[in-house]
Amino acid sequence: MRSLSDNMRGALLMVGSMAAFTLNDACMKVLLGDLPLFQAILMRGVLTVVVLIGMARWLGGLNFRMPRRDWAVVLTRSLSEIGATYFFITALFHMPIANVTAILQVLPLTVTLSSAMLFGDKLGWRRLVAIMIGFIGVLIIVRDGLSGLNTYALYALIAVGFVTVRDLCARRLSPEVSSVTIALIGAIGVVGFAAIGSLSIE
Repeated sequence: MRSLSDNMRGALLMVGSMAAFTLNDACMKVLLGDLPLFQAILMRGVLTVVVLIGMARWLGGLNFRMPRRDWAVVLTRSLSEIGATYFFITALFHMPIANVTAILQVLPLTVTLSSAMLFGDKLGWRRLVAIMIGFIGVLIIVRDGLSGLNTYALYALIAVGFVTVRDLCARRLSPEVSSVTIALIGAIGVVGFAAIGSLSIE
């Protein structure tokens, strides 16, 4: 049997991850009906930490030894993860999941444009036109679904900004830095933030 190419393997992993994100969002929407916001974030974060530790044991990729420069990037990424989680879950708490998901469709466009501006990635005119059409499409979806922007739609847009920063941070990390380690540090940061938030509202 012929082995999968890197592109095909990456595409399959992306499809699987998007399915997992969708399932996660649906579960969070259900939980938010019964739990306070920070407790729901805490439960989600703890589960993420457990899964990542299991992945690290299976893959053998957990390594906290990295250069100081990488630690600065990891810290920035973790703070972005915390911001993205808070604003996204808050928007999900107050909005229909379909509307939040529609707003998040702008994320690939923001990452592509930001990569071009910050890292010099070349964008041909066809891609630029496609990105412009994509932005217009998202705006149409948002306005039709929300009858104009509201506060929590802005929360979702802020979450997009944080996720964009988080994803761009990965470009600045050394190749030898473990992706599982990076994700685990971010998840631990979210757990700490949610725990503090839960205690502060009691």
